[in-house]
Amino acid sequence: MTDPRTRLEDLRVDALRRAEAAITALTQLTHDREGANDDDEHDPEGVTLSSEWSRLTGLAEAAQSELRQVEDALSRVDAGTYGVCTSCGRGISSARLEARPFAELCVPCAEKSGR
Repeated sequence: MTDPRTRLEDLRVDALRRAEAAITALTQLTHDREGANDDDEHDPEGVTLSSEWSRLTGLAEAAQSELRQVEDALSRVDAGTYGVCTSCGRGISSARLEARPFAELCVPCAEKSGR
């Protein structure tokens, strides 16, 4: 497994890139919608503007949520508590951290909480 900080930094860069791309696309969509009276104005070959707005908003929110989780994990690295379950205090398995590097709960605690 790579160094947790390096992996988390890479995830942060990726999440930032995705958030910025979605926000840029939302800004462009807002510009495109200016002056449009009908919310369903769309390209006959494409999706409605409102559908695209919803899709881009979802992408931006997901990237920002991941970014917050990565930032929290980096704080745990700095505090020396990365890989320790925030609920029970036991270690989080390396397999779980490999699959979900920003995990804050061990598998049993995650199952209990529904996460």
